[in-house]
Amino acid sequence: MFTGLVMGLGRVMAADRRGDETRFRIRALFDLDKLVLGESIAVNGACLTVETAGDREFTAYASAETLSKSGLGKLKPGSEVNLERALALGDRLGGHLVAGHVDCVATVESVTPMGQSVRYKVIYPEEFSVYVVPKGSVALDGVSLTVNDCGPGFLTVNIIPSTQGATTIAAWKPGVTVNMETDMLGKYVRQMLVPWQDASDKDK
Repeated sequence: MFTGLVMGLGRVMAADRRGDETRFRIRALFDLDKLVLGESIAVNGACLTVETAGDREFTAYASAETLSKSGLGKLKPGSEVNLERALALGDRLGGHLVAGHVDCVATVESVTPMGQSVRYKVIYPEEFSVYVVPKGSVALDGVSLTVNDCGPGFLTVNIIPSTQGATTIAAWKPGVTVNMETDMLGKYVRQMLVPWQDASDKDK
């Protein structure tokens, strides 16, 4: 479980591709010590497991399922990524509850300066729109963000200067793809309402 508050950037040092799977070696560009083998770490919002750990470096394996649902397959040596260690009990929940289970890949459609902040419009498969609401939460490449506006297959977010400087968002431009995870609570609520929706449909 994560919060969407990125701890810092990392750089992909190696991407060992074996068929539909990849093992990444990533070096943190900040003080990232005492990693525990087997712990979870979010790489651009995708939850991976630490296999080996050294001085600011770790390796993690991405399965075919993870690669098919995210943009991790496009990472190559030199790519920068957002990193976040798993939430510990007692930590402040400054963002929102993020599972690290990417729903889909979204695409940046436009970038608009708004004073010192920047507004980004991203588009994504319309089937996920039901989980996106105005002023709700969304994680893009692992960054917890507030939805400004949304509609079928799109949403907009405003990024403040501190977030721009601490994440990979500063490099986003039209055409860039990002990992998207919708609000976990919305998915649970919708799933729990399915039996009542089915019953309502039968009564019509």
